[in-house]
Amino acid sequence: MNTYEPPLFELSSPGKYGANLPELDVPVADLPTDLLRQDDLADFPELSEPEVIRHFTRISQRNFCIDTGMYPLGSCTMKYNPKIHEEAARLPGFAGAHPLQDESLAQGALRLMYELQRDLAEISGFDAVSLQPAAGAQGEFTGILVFRAYHLDRGDTERTEVLVPDAAHGTNPATAAMAGFKVVEIKSDARGNVDLADLKQKLSPRTAGLMLTNPNTLGLFEEQIVEVAHLVHAAGGLLYGDGANFNAILGIVKPRDVGFDFMHYNLHKTFTTPHGGGGPGSGAVGCTAALAPFLPGPCVRLASSAGTPSPVYELFTPAKSIGRVKTFHGNFGMLVRAWTYIRTMGAAGLRTVAETAVLNANYLRVQLDDLYPPAVDRTCMHEAVLKGQLAGAKGVRTLDIAKRLIDYGFHPPTIYFPLIVPEALMIEPTETETKRNLDAFVQALRAIAREAVEQPDLLHAAPTTAPVRRLDEVRAARHPVLCYDPEQFAKLRS
Repeated sequence: MNTYEPPLFELSSPGKYGANLPELDVPVADLPTDLLRQDDLADFPELSEPEVIRHFTRISQRNFCIDTGMYPLGSCTMKYNPKIHEEAARLPGFAGAHPLQDESLAQGALRLMYELQRDLAEISGFDAVSLQPAAGAQGEFTGILVFRAYHLDRGDTERTEVLVPDAAHGTNPATAAMAGFKVVEIKSDARGNVDLADLKQKLSPRTAGLMLTNPNTLGLFEEQIVEVAHLVHAAGGLLYGDGANFNAILGIVKPRDVGFDFMHYNLHKTFTTPHGGGGPGSGAVGCTAALAPFLPGPCVRLASSAGTPSPVYELFTPAKSIGRVKTFHGNFGMLVRAWTYIRTMGAAGLRTVAETAVLNANYLRVQLDDLYPPAVDRTCMHEAVLKGQLAGAKGVRTLDIAKRLIDYGFHPPTIYFPLIVPEALMIEPTETETKRNLDAFVQALRAIAREAVEQPDLLHAAPTTAPVRRLDEVRAARHPVLCYDPEQFAKLRS
């Protein structure tokens, strides 16, 4: 199979055109000179319509997508997105709604938002929810701003530190720093939990809060979460929950019940709204009643329905709100998809989602642990963190394993994260993959382990079937080639 697809510049021939325009039925007028390009368009590609269509169709068919294969990206929860969600989001009343239209003309949208707020609160145990944040990182930022506002409202101005585990997502310390806090790192213990001794040592009257992912980025449930929460609260701090891995505990554990004060939900992970390709996402947040007055607005509430045939919904801003963090009402299309997912699954279905995700991850862990040692040898949750340290494979690293997976038709898992795990392979199969798919993935990784010992050069050269071979990624980042250059392009292909 020829994997080379020429760029449009190579397909171009002078005089070709892809559109037939009608004769002008208005007077000819010159374009404003200040709007005219000054550079020469002589090299602009000229192609027929079939050439353009076929070129982009061929490129699209090479894209790896969730409709054709699994994305085992740990921490990212790249699950299949049911098409009914797309149909719901495209309903004219939702897709055609304008964010500035009067509330009386948007009752259907407001009802959906109200019910989603209510459902997310019930699933997590929290008292209040805001759907405003547009992504998980923005949900984090919202939470830390709420923490700061809460402490300042009480006159507690000395809380200048936020504690972050050493295995945390990188957005956690970045968020705390952006909000003006000093980041204090907390170590992990031998079982992958927060090290209680280190936590006790670093808690102080300066502690504003602890940012904690549970299950954490090692794919493990925090075994001492109740004690962690007690220690943080006893020090006057608040406990923030990074909800990136919430899909592992749906219907099993409510974060509020184990001591969390605030949490963001990645609707684009847990509740299957499309994830990847730059978004859009949705980082809705939930919190306790004590923090609810500080949430960003607008939120939706049930207005007085006296004298009306059906409930009336209205927007409102909490009394001590930190203000908007997103224009209008968040990424509304993502909210429709999440609402549809929750309604489709129901309470029992959501619990089954978590149980299946955990089962699938542990199946992979057990099938591979004789070749790829786990970072921590205990039952994992929704993702398994393994090490790409293969016995007898001289010079083979996790990057080589990931690149070779491409030749087997699999998107590589997350690699080199968490940073505290050497040669990390973070694998998350999600609940939407079948045993057949998981077995094929296991067989590929086991075959690669054999190749690593017997043919290490094959892994070093991988991928061998992709249009572009192994790149110097450091050089590509430092010296990117951003414009088409035939000579540079030829080198990449060789």
